[in-house]
Parts: sequence; structure tokens; C-alpha cells
Amino acid sequence: MAPVLDWISLSLVPGLGVTGLWKLIDHFTEPGNVLQASSKELRQVPGIRSSQIENLVRRDENLQRGRDELYRMKQAGVQALTWDDALYPELLREIPDAPSVLYLSGKKELLRKKCIAIVGSRAATGYGRKVAHSLAKALVSHSMTVVSGLALGIDARAHWGALDGSGDTIGVLGCGLDVVYPRQNEKLSGKILEKGVLVSEYPLGTRPEGFRFPARNRIIAGLSRGIVVVEAARKSGSLITAQLALDYGREVFAVPGQIDSHKSSGSHWLLQQGAKLVQGVEDILEEFPGEDTAHLSETLENGKEIDGLEPDSLLLLNVLEPYPQTRDQVIDSVELPAARVNELLLLLELEGLVEVLPGDNIRSLL
Repeated sequence: MAPVLDWISLSLVPGLGVTGLWKLIDHFTEPGNVLQASSKELRQVPGIRSSQIENLVRRDENLQRGRDELYRMKQAGVQALTWDDALYPELLREIPDAPSVLYLSGKKELLRKKCIAIVGSRAATGYGRKVAHSLAKALVSHSMTVVSGLALGIDARAHWGALDGSGDTIGVLGCGLDVVYPRQNEKLSGKILEKGVLVSEYPLGTRPEGFRFPARNRIIAGLSRGIVVVEAARKSGSLITAQLALDYGREVFAVPGQIDSHKSSGSHWLLQQGAKLVQGVEDILEEFPGEDTAHLSETLENGKEIDGLEPDSLLLLNVLEPYPQTRDQVIDSVELPAARVNELLLLLELEGLVEVLPGDNIRSLL
């Protein structure tokens, strides 16, 4: 196993990148050998540019950059896991452009557990958020670790679902571990640090620039045995993750949505291409023989506990549909006073069973 300093120093060489790094490792075997190589030796490596060689031969600068990063990591309580470390995730090591260094905070042992990724739209509907939460909560109850990208929408609900189920979750970042992005997920990030693990291939201080997120997606796919896509548009980062998963030989699942919803058009396209349709957690777990799938009854329809509701609430739920209705239409559908209906709708909304949309339209989330 090569020294961590060598791996970090090589990964931080300006202009090198993941592709260039692995070309050099293929040629020289060890990062330390690369850092000590002469210009003449480096020119013998196919695909390495002159500008990269100029930076590589600055040995003292490169090693000092690595030492500085190790110091910052120590101050921040961040660990590094290198590609040749025995704890490096086996599945991730298999992908062709695996990160040479993973920076992490939290329970690093989770990286070698059985992982399923849940990804989807940032601008998720109430339906999508509910599904992501309930699937994640069900998965962790069957000893699966939920992986996602800590983005708004589906990602955040998947992480929260795992945490609410007292299970394990991994957040993969497209920035440095000391950068909270998006800011709205600051509380979630803190909870994952307490009970799960945050992972990034980027050194501390790295800003969340757009090009980093597709690269982040390959880590999500690489860590996971399967990818569940919940609400994704036809052109979205979630479909990039699903394609990467296919390239890596992983299982791909998709949750169906309303046929006229553009937010589910990508999920529906995946289903047309052969992704497995998910109606409940059992549809995911049955693809992994050996998992305990006995007594599974959690479906999307029953993802929320509705036992204990009073009869009037159950009556109201029976007339609500996934498609929006106006409040007046709902009131006309039940033999209850308007004030009573409004009271029940508020309670059901607080329970996460109905959603009030713009224009005072109401729809069921069951």
C-alpha cells in the first residue's frame, strides 16, 4: 500500500485529472514512482500532455501541496481512503475511472456495506418526495445502506428516509467536505455526519461547480449495487447516473409517475428501455438473492401508516385522487360540512397524506 501522501500529492497535481492519473499509475504502478519520474520517463506515457509533465516534475511543490492538504484534513477531522487501501469499496474499485482518493467524514465502514442509490429530481413533487422517503426507510430496515447526492428534492428525502428508519446513509458530494451545498441541507448534512458518512473525491475548500456533479454521479453509481430513479426528466443528472450504473453492470430501477408529468418522463423512458418497475421495496430486494425478503408488504401505496385515522378522515381520503381536484370539488364529494372538510384536509396535509397545490387544488399522496 502506497503512502497516503503520495496518492494525495499526485491527485492534486494541477491539470492532471483522473484520466491522466490512471494512465500514469498503469505505467509506473505506484504514485511515488510517478512523483519521482523524470521528464524523459513521463514523456514515454501515451496521452500525457507537455503541460501535465511540466507540473509533474515540480516534485517539491507537489509533495508540499499534499502535506498542506493532510494538515487541513487533520484540523477538520477528515480522513482519506486511497485506492489501494483494504477498506476502499470493492464495487467502486471496479469502475474504470475510480477516484484515487476518497475524502470522508463519518462512519467509513459504511462504504463496504450493501448499498442502494436513490436519485431523482431536485424539483420533486410531493409524490416523489414521499416515495423516496418511504423506499429509503424500507431499504434500511432490510440492512441496505442508502446512497444519494445530498441534493434538494429526491436526494434529500432519500437521506432523511434512511435516517428516520434509524439506518445507514452515504452522501456523495460534488464539492469539498467543508463546503455545505446546498445551504438548505445544512441540517441534513449534520445528521449524516452523526449517523452516516459524507464522501467526496475533492479536497477541502473545493467549490460546487456544475461540471463536478456528473463526476460525482459516477461515485454514486460505483458504490451501489443498484440505482433507483424516482422522478427524473428526460435530460437529467439522474439519467446520467442510471446510464453509468448500466455501464458498471449494476441493476437499474425506476418508479412510475403520472404519464403526463414531465418530471417522470425520464423514469418512464428508463422503464421502456428495460429498467425494473418499482411498486414497493420488494421489487428492489428480490433482485439481490440472499437478502431477507420475508414478510415484505411495503408498497408505495402503503408507504405511510394510515391506521388510527378517524372515520371522517378515511372517508375523505377515499374520494381524493393523485390528480388534483379543487377544494370545492372535494367538499362536494363528501357529505361533510365545508368547515369539517377544511379541518380534515389540514390534518391530512400535516400527516403527509395529501398535498395542497397552487390554486387551492388538493391531491392525494397515497
